[in-house]
Amino acid sequence: MKSILQRLYPCGKCRVGKAVYLTFDDGPIPEVTPKVLAILDRYGVKATFFMVGENIDKHPDVFEQVIQAGHAIGNHTYNHMKGWKVSTAEYIANVIKWENAYNRQSIVNRKSSNRKLFRPPYGRTWLWQRKAVERLGYEIYLWDVLTRDYNPCRTPEAMLKQIQRQTRPGSIINFHDSIKSYERMLAVLPKAIEWLLAQGFELKTLNG
Repeated sequence: MKSILQRLYPCGKCRVGKAVYLTFDDGPIPEVTPKVLAILDRYGVKATFFMVGENIDKHPDVFEQVIQAGHAIGNHTYNHMKGWKVSTAEYIANVIKWENAYNRQSIVNRKSSNRKLFRPPYGRTWLWQRKAVERLGYEIYLWDVLTRDYNPCRTPEAMLKQIQRQTRPGSIINFHDSIKSYERMLAVLPKAIEWLLAQGFELKTLNG
């Protein structure tokens, strides 16, 4: 049975062939994101990074590494904002502040399309905030495989089993390139990619 979140943010538009989408939230972080890029490059696969605008401003060199590697980038608000605690006006201002950070730091990225991707922090917004984000031209994506790599009680083995159990054609898998998550995430990521490729999945970006 689909969750409420999956019904609000359907992944059905992604379900073409055996495509699967790796996504990473909360970067770019110099201690973590380059290591993720190295793993993705090792296997020749692409992913989507939902970045926090404040981190883009703090670490423009790491942001540029993601751009140059040909990965997709999405809006995750400027301050990782909790939508249910602020007004729609404040929330949208924070989304636009992210756009300003992106435009300040980015060069022309000829490898990606112009599709605007958005993921609300914590996967939560009010309905009217979601509608306002969509009016800005964004496509909103959550996930259907949440690894919870940020949870210190989760083991890489448990995360891998979850990925193997829940992944279907069109699945969006959620990781975090954050300080809180990186040890568990980096431990499971290569194994997850190897398993996905062995099953015949094609790993693509959400803007493809």
